[in-house]
Amino acid sequence: MNRTVEESISNEESGLDLKKLALQALNYWHWIVISVIICLALSFLYMRYKTPSYSISAKVLVNDEKKGGGIMGSGDLLGDLGGLLGGKSTVDNEAEILKTRYLMQQVVEDLKLNITYYRQGAIKRVELYKSPIELSIVSPADTIKTTDIDLKFLANNRISINSDEIDTVVMLNKSFFLPEVGVVKIFQSPNLPREVDSYSINIKSVDTKVADLMDKLNVEVKNKLITIIDLSFEYPLQKKGEDILNKLIFNYVQGNLKDKNEVADSTIKFIQNRLSFIGGELGDLEGNIQGFKQRNNLADMSEQSKLLVQTTTQYVNELAKVETQISILESLEAYLKDDTNNKRVLPSSLTPADMTFNAAVQKYNELTLERAKQLIGVTENNPSIVLFDKEIANARADIQANIGSTLNGLIITRNRLKDQMRKAESQVQEVPQIERNYLNLARQQQIKQELYIFLMQKSEETAISKTSNIANSKTIDPPKAAVKPISPKRNFVYLLGLVAGFAIPIGLIYLRHTLNNKIETKDDIINATRVPVVGEISRNEENDSLVVANSSRSAISEQFRALRTNLSFFFKSADEKVILLTSSMSGEGKSFVTINLGNILALSDKKVLLMELDLRKPGLSAKLNIPNNVGFTNFIIDQKVAISDIIKPLPLNDNLFIVSSGPVPPNPAEMLLSDRASYLINTLKEQFDFIIIDAPPVGIVTDAQLIAPHADMCLYLVRQNYTHKDQLNIVEDLHSNNKMKAIGIVVNDIQATKGYGYGYGYGYGYGYGYGYGYGNYGSESNKKSLFAKLFKRSKS
Repeated sequence: MNRTVEESISNEESGLDLKKLALQALNYWHWIVISVIICLALSFLYMRYKTPSYSISAKVLVNDEKKGGGIMGSGDLLGDLGGLLGGKSTVDNEAEILKTRYLMQQVVEDLKLNITYYRQGAIKRVELYKSPIELSIVSPADTIKTTDIDLKFLANNRISINSDEIDTVVMLNKSFFLPEVGVVKIFQSPNLPREVDSYSINIKSVDTKVADLMDKLNVEVKNKLITIIDLSFEYPLQKKGEDILNKLIFNYVQGNLKDKNEVADSTIKFIQNRLSFIGGELGDLEGNIQGFKQRNNLADMSEQSKLLVQTTTQYVNELAKVETQISILESLEAYLKDDTNNKRVLPSSLTPADMTFNAAVQKYNELTLERAKQLIGVTENNPSIVLFDKEIANARADIQANIGSTLNGLIITRNRLKDQMRKAESQVQEVPQIERNYLNLARQQQIKQELYIFLMQKSEETAISKTSNIANSKTIDPPKAAVKPISPKRNFVYLLGLVAGFAIPIGLIYLRHTLNNKIETKDDIINATRVPVVGEISRNEENDSLVVANSSRSAISEQFRALRTNLSFFFKSADEKVILLTSSMSGEGKSFVTINLGNILALSDKKVLLMELDLRKPGLSAKLNIPNNVGFTNFIIDQKVAISDIIKPLPLNDNLFIVSSGPVPPNPAEMLLSDRASYLINTLKEQFDFIIIDAPPVGIVTDAQLIAPHADMCLYLVRQNYTHKDQLNIVEDLHSNNKMKAIGIVVNDIQATKGYGYGYGYGYGYGYGYGYGYGNYGSESNKKSLFAKLFKRSKS
């Protein structure tokens, strides 16, 4: 099976030849050194002018009852009633609260972080934490866009303002309009002296700054078995970063205390309203009693009345307690029925000593507070809020049902106590009517007084408990900035620069090699065709085409001698003496090889004839400065022209002759097929030891194949970094189908390499060889691409 260039390319793509790539890289070592130096210099400049970023870290301990870290412990009944939504303040919920946008927005607004001040440097600007100047937004625009302004202090309290939208001069402490920001005012801080005259200010909207800071904040619970939240924050200024994180934790703690105080405030407000109402009723009763005594001249009660009072005292006390509880529950029931209090917490310290009822109230309050926290980051249509609303509604219904059943029980108890009091009063019929009426008023006074005292007591208890409220979390590791910046990392940047310094040129070398479709190494030929390489000719740096005669001991001369020796192995008899030179396209050096190969054969005392049979584009005679007015075409056309008329001796060597092409004919193929052409070659074989035919490129025209039957050997010229790899299919096809006899490849214009065995060195790596550009066959251009020029290998 014939091997094609496509097969060889697929084999090359199957793996990366590291050794080959290393040898290629060594040939460009100076570019690699320059690349490493440039990349390391860029790394240094990056480290020098890149603003460092520091990590600020803190730890917050949360009292999480679900994990046993709370004050109430894990046996609280409400922990079991909280259900799926989690009535307790868990560490995971608190971590989510710390990550809410609303909390960061409070920090930005409190510290005015949306306005950043810089001091102008020679290359970059440096952020200031405590700035000697301050900008105040007097009247903000509807939508504040990010704006950078440069300002410079002038004489007489004037300031030069420059931005993309404005270029003006304003007065210090005077308001002016700044496009896309609003009405602003710049004033100088009295506590900080001004070190320079030039500053810059970056103004952003609060939302934009919040988003920027949120990207730099990280909140996580690293260990799920403990209730510690780890906070980390990145910022260029260590002190400012610590203050931002401190403010975030402070606002979080204050928000937690606000939730707890909200329950106490609701209870106190409820008690104050009831005290005001009960106090008015109690005052009216006391006034009625005093008026009753004055109207009836009642100074003292009789012994029988005292006995009645003593008998009914116990019932009155019990009735007063029951009336107090009924009054509280009725007030709570009215509070729950009021739609304005639908999403507000319930007073907790007034509820009866019923564990189930107290647990339900506490669950309701915690669900209400948790819903308010969740609403910070979502809307009321969010599924989690809808679920909260359902749970709150269920808890509210449970409380109302509990109040109803409790009220029914208390009313039954009240009626029973009143019946017992009526029985006791009926046993003392002798008591005058006036004193019995007085006792009724006194009993009502005692009930109201008991209720008033109870409310006063609860009010004081609630006020005391409010002052003792503490947050459910505390800072165990205050915010502290790291000593060394987390970015940029010096060692990593320099390592990256070093790696890039090597990777960029080596990658470009590999890319050049991968994208190169020209023959570059001997392996490219071996992998593409079975035709042997019989000669390798280095690049010629001289201006003379005849390098063998002028420098007979040069490396390139030795290469032609080696070619001469290799040809002797192909000629099996003395009759085999015709050598055909062809190539894939014009510009591969056929004429150059023809001249020097002929001369090297002539130097061995052989009579050599050069035949210029490239009838379409002759160039051999021109390179040898031989007139081309009479030649091969004249002999074919004119029967009168003798063979001796077209054979011309060459001054280069007494044994070297030439038959030029003659005038360019209109039908070169037909001339090569003529009988006189065969007669000419057969006759010349009898007169000369070697005949070297310079034929047209076989890859373009068929002339070379027409001459092939007369040749005993074909030398196929390829040129390094010029001949296309896929053009080797031509020589493989000629060899496989026996279209030419004894084909051998000669590689021309080999550039010297530093690595032994790489390229076409073979011990002759002196940098000499053929370097002429013949141009393409016809009108093709021979200009090198910019890519080829950039990667042109340096001369040794």
